[in-house]
Amino acid sequence: MTAPRHIVTALLLSLAITVLDAQQKTAAPPPSSPADAWKQFRGSPTLTGLSSSSVPATLKVLWTYDLGDIIESSAAIAGGVVYVGGGNGDLVALDLQSGKLKWKYTTGNLIGESSPAVGTDAVYVGDLGGLMHAVRIADGKGLWTFKTASEIKSSPVIADGAVLFGSYDGNLYAVDEKSGRLRWKFTTNGMVHATPAVQNGLAFIAGCDAMLRAIRIADGKEAYRVESGAYTGASPLIDGTRAYYGTFNNEVLGVDLQRRRILWRYSDPDRRFPFYSSAALAGSRVILGGRDKSVHAIDMKTGKAAWTFATKARVDSSPVIAGGRVYIGSSDGKLYVLDVDSGKKLFEFDAGSGLTTSPAIAAGRVVIGSQDGRLYVLG
Repeated sequence: MTAPRHIVTALLLSLAITVLDAQQKTAAPPPSSPADAWKQFRGSPTLTGLSSSSVPATLKVLWTYDLGDIIESSAAIAGGVVYVGGGNGDLVALDLQSGKLKWKYTTGNLIGESSPAVGTDAVYVGDLGGLMHAVRIADGKGLWTFKTASEIKSSPVIADGAVLFGSYDGNLYAVDEKSGRLRWKFTTNGMVHATPAVQNGLAFIAGCDAMLRAIRIADGKEAYRVESGAYTGASPLIDGTRAYYGTFNNEVLGVDLQRRRILWRYSDPDRRFPFYSSAALAGSRVILGGRDKSVHAIDMKTGKAAWTFATKARVDSSPVIAGGRVYIGSSDGKLYVLDVDSGKKLFEFDAGSGLTTSPAIAAGRVVIGSQDGRLYVLG
């Protein structure tokens, strides 16, 4: 006797879901930055905020460097060199061990939140004059610039021979890594503040037009979109078939990229403040800062709070996870080290000025810039 068609269909669907769940459970671990490098904002193209480096439990200041103006650009680390942009428009390269200046490149404009990305031969950074700069790693000489129509706060990401970044002119750009020539641009309905996340040939941008968009890197065409329902300043964390990011509607979203729908919305029932910090991946949780002066750990499956940690000012800094610990700055001037499971404070360092930049971790060292223009290296 043959089973009815609707029963067969239901069984096949159930089997497909079971297989998909099994594949997700046995999937490779999420990308993390190698122990000796932190080459871009959030450490890896999927923006996971994970570092493989082993950091001392008790940190001490190894050296500092005064850039002379506010630091909003998070550092990059590669080949034993720290790259960071200052508000005065200088991109500097510093020896990670000693803090000695290797070279200084002057953009001619101010540098805001755009953080350097390190490629094979060049380091890339955007400025508030709308220029993306390619600077030779060997000697700090300019290789090319690409002009957009408005300021660049988005951090560049290198993928498939292209430098991807957003501009306040409303476009996501793909520029050839070697020549600086435009490959394509994709026009959104708002400013592109966030850094694109890259996975499987797609660039994901959560933007000021309240959309999470997946753009094909090969040709700049939109593959799909998911409505966020709110303005977004944070960059999306991509973990396989899921995306996570905060909004200015005081929520953090968990998004199913396969079904292209929002799985859950997290918000603090007692304190309604925006989330500007970009999330980090911590096992079965996502962790990020909030403008409610707190660090939030959220269960990825349920969207419920796992723990919160209170600071004394807004937390726009994006966390880094390394060795079971959370490293994150606060506008109260402190770098906090928290236990990833409980949220318990393990260590704090007082920089004396607001920390809105995100830590960079490599070779057992934590690098973070402050609003008074001083770069700190701890280890």
